[in-house]
Amino acid sequence: MNIIEIKNLVKIYDSTEIKVTAVNHIDLNFEKGEFSAIVGPSGSGKTTFLNLLGGLDRPTSGQVIIDGLDLWTLRPRQIIDFRLHNVGFVFQAYNLLPVLTAKENVEFIMHLQGWPKAKREKRAIELLKSVGLGDRINSRPNKLSGGQQQRVAVARALASKPKFILADEPTANLDSHATENLLNIMEDLNRDEGITFIFSTHDARVVKKAHRVITLEDGKVLSDEKRQ
Repeated sequence: MNIIEIKNLVKIYDSTEIKVTAVNHIDLNFEKGEFSAIVGPSGSGKTTFLNLLGGLDRPTSGQVIIDGLDLWTLRPRQIIDFRLHNVGFVFQAYNLLPVLTAKENVEFIMHLQGWPKAKREKRAIELLKSVGLGDRINSRPNKLSGGQQQRVAVARALASKPKFILADEPTANLDSHATENLLNIMEDLNRDEGITFIFSTHDARVVKKAHRVITLEDGKVLSDEKRQ
């Protein structure tokens, strides 16, 4: 069953004298439970494509349909609410709030959603334990390694029980050991909980784990390889 349908998606940046077509008439579908990697050289449109899927950037034309809902027919406030309840983001730069502990960072999305305090604390602790950080729940980001911060970011992305998770170069700042741990965690979550993961990446280690590899070049789909 398709969870995401991309139809004739285009994004053109024309704020300068030169127009840049970052996403160029892409048609793609993603099924529930996929573990997919978007690859391609710098400037190929990977990050822009993820931002369009997640409602962080508005397309010039085309459709992003999620569970039958055409995302860009919604009003701005509705798009914010949709992101809050349906999409988990994992960014290359982690984007943790430095004044909050690991647990509080994971709780933050649930707080915005209006979860009761006890319920969100319980889920945050469970998620941090699931990513191997049960002993660091009260640590602030500056007391955590890069790999640990990225695992907090994964726990935070999972907190709201999203339909899918978008991860933009999630391993770019991690060493090989931290990368392997993070990928194993995400692969387990994909297999055990059926969470859909879509990565943009340059990392061959991520590509090796992916069940589907989509290559972009100049904003177009160059190839789409599905694996067993």
